[in-house]
Amino acid sequence: MHIEIARWVLTTEGEAVLRLAERLGDWFEEVVELILRAEGKLILTGVGKSAHIAAKIAATLNSVGTPAVWLHATEAVHGDVGIVQRGDIALLFSKSGETPEMRALLPVLRERGAYTIACVGNPASTLARAADKVIDLSVEKEACPHGLTPTASTTVALAFGDALAIALMQARQFGPEDFAATHPAGSLGKRLLLRVKDIVEPYLPAVPATASFKEVLCAITSGRKGAVAVLAPDSPVLCGIITDGDIRRAVEKYDAPQLLHLQAKHIATPQPRCIDLNQKAYEALHMMRIHKVSQLIVLDEGRPWSMIHFHDLIREGIQ
Repeated sequence: MHIEIARWVLTTEGEAVLRLAERLGDWFEEVVELILRAEGKLILTGVGKSAHIAAKIAATLNSVGTPAVWLHATEAVHGDVGIVQRGDIALLFSKSGETPEMRALLPVLRERGAYTIACVGNPASTLARAADKVIDLSVEKEACPHGLTPTASTTVALAFGDALAIALMQARQFGPEDFAATHPAGSLGKRLLLRVKDIVEPYLPAVPATASFKEVLCAITSGRKGAVAVLAPDSPVLCGIITDGDIRRAVEKYDAPQLLHLQAKHIATPQPRCIDLNQKAYEALHMMRIHKVSQLIVLDEGRPWSMIHFHDLIREGIQ
């Protein structure tokens, strides 16, 4: 019983969205061009459920390159309309097109020089007749047994907002780098914005090539990267890297007396994997996965500068 009701709701809303897709025409192109050429900002307003839809659409527009402001219609007629300026475009969302607050707001918007677009479920309504342009968001029926609860109508309005936002995004050539700039705290933002130098400290756990086995062990422990860089004696030239794995293999290969006489250069892995400090952090993770290593030497203009560990990247949410 409950599943059948849910299927009916989803089917009714899905069919309503498909009917809107079929009604798309030149008017949609005109709306997109109007917004692209606008000298002012985009304002979205509504009352009740339509207000929530307008707010969500405004948030989507802002995140994909079209600056937008949400304005609650009730608050607008009590002073907030002051945000509206000449050259702005106002999208007014209303199912009936007869809501008193919306009818009162529209002439005020026009008086302040805004271009008004009524996004309504009734294209013959008072709001539609008074607006500069009308977008027909009507539905045949709500996904409610009583035909009262805003369901299909709000879904259609939301889908229209998504379609508008993505069309504008494409028109503005808003790409992944731009998206990351508006989502700096998200995983994509970190992936595209964070660089190696933003994650690591300018400290390199290192030993000279002549360091004893004990000195290597102490350096790995204090460095807390699970490895140390091996440098040429009295020189910053990189000779190799010694990891925890190299230590284990040395212990398996040599007996205790031999270990005491080993130097770093005898157990180091030559030509270690390196990355420049200005490269993206996700490139470091990709390199680690490709070469199956847990650490990379970080270079500054070719000189050993720091070390980045797999855990440093995971901690920052780089995936």
